[in-house]
Order: sequence, then structure tokens, then C-alpha cells
Amino acid sequence: MTGPGAASRETLAAGIDALDGIIDRSRADQLGPLADQLFAVTELLDREAGLRRALADPSADPDRRQALFDRLLASQLDAQALELLRPLVRERWSSPGDLADAVQALSRRAVLGIAERAGTLDDVEDQLFRFGRILDGEPRLLLALEDPLAPTDRKVGLLDRLVGERVDGTTRQLLEHAVRAPRGHGLERAVTELVELAAARRERYVAYVTAPAALTDQQERRLAAALARVYGRQISLQVTVDPALLGGLVVRVNDEVIDGSVASRLDAIRHRMTG
Repeated sequence: MTGPGAASRETLAAGIDALDGIIDRSRADQLGPLADQLFAVTELLDREAGLRRALADPSADPDRRQALFDRLLASQLDAQALELLRPLVRERWSSPGDLADAVQALSRRAVLGIAERAGTLDDVEDQLFRFGRILDGEPRLLLALEDPLAPTDRKVGLLDRLVGERVDGTTRQLLEHAVRAPRGHGLERAVTELVELAAARRERYVAYVTAPAALTDQQERRLAAALARVYGRQISLQVTVDPALLGGLVVRVNDEVIDGSVASRLDAIRHRMTG
């Protein structure tokens, strides 16, 4: 799948700046309804292809696009949501799908803004990562949560039984959104994107580390510092234990993998011997 075009990236960047301004001047309890309204608009755009095309039509006059938006949705949205969405429907998009992607991106950032204002962003990132590891280890659970034929309320009920009150309310809200509207993407991918968004909100990269045994706090600090020097940015570590590695570490940052595991070196030796 190709990424958004230049026009879409520029328009989304302006929307993110506007949202950041709202987050800075809002209380945490004001951001939850905003995120839910943005998410509801995302679902509407996904369902109604004709509306999505009309609101993102570059040949249509911006005033006409906003008038259509206001006629359909202005009475159902609060002032903050209108402040964000009206400029979006007036601007140029590279494709209609990019508009829905942008509204979803804003809804996720609004939810993360709740955690930021509440000082729980670290916990949310960690909880999202651990939920992703549960999905990775339980393929039947993943299938149940992604089943396109299952009623959405049943899947949300399953999610509730899994996480309940054991996670931050922000984590719960993000996961429910991902279950309700996967938007053609897998749930595991959605959770990974959320982890990385939470880290980016703190101007960090996520380093996914696989180790043969749990790392001590000192080892994690040293590894994070070393990676920060390499990448020129603060690093958020997410560690998975895999005894099959035997020794060493496997580290992934963005699309780059650093494989220093003993198992990898043994595989390389075996390959050379059999080659």
C-alpha cells in the first residue's frame, strides 16, 4: 500500500498542529469525547464512500464541501471537533481515503493526549505493547477479535473480558477503536502503530528488543542510552524474552534490525557448512 501524497501529508500536519493546540489548552476529561467524535466520523467515512469522495473532491469548491459537511454533521459535533474537521474538508487531499486516514490519526492522537495530560503515557505504551504480545502468542484470540462475521459488540465484549479494569482507560479506548474499526488492517498492526504513536508523542523511537532472558534495569538503561546515541533520539524499549536465542539480543528500530543473537550466528555457521 502506498503512503499518502504530498497534499495529504501537508494537510494532516496542519491538522496535527491544530490538535496539539487543543490538547495543550484542554483538560484530560475534555479530550475523551473529542476522540470519540473523531472516531465516529472515521467510521462514517469508511461506510459512506460517496460522502468520502464528496468531502475530499479536489475539483469541488471548498465552501461547497464545508457546507455539505455542516449540513450532515455540524449539529452532532462539539466545537473542538468542528475546529479540527472543518479545515480538513476545505483542504486538498491526494485521495479520498487519505481524509479518513487523517481523521483516524487525529482521533488516536486525541486519546494519547488524554494520557499525556494525565501523566500516564509511559503506562499506556507499555500496556499496548503487552497486549500486542498476547495477540502474538494467542492466534485463536486474534482470529476472534478480527473475525469480520462476528458482531462488533461481541468482539468488544471479548476485549472487555481480556483487559477490563486492568489497563488505563486510555489504553482501553484505543484498543476498542482498533477492534471496532480495523479499516482493512490487522489488529496486530494497529496495536504496533499505537505503540509507536505513544512513543512518538514523547519524541522517542520504539526499540523492539528480543532477549534470551529478562534484562535488568541497568541493562535496559545502558541499551537505551547506546541506541539513543546511534539514532540521535530518545529510545523507548519494549522487551520480549525468547530463550531460543541462547544469548545476545535482536533489536528492531523502525525497519532496521540488529541481530546479535547466538542463535543467528549458529544459523549462519550451519548455512555456510551446508552451502
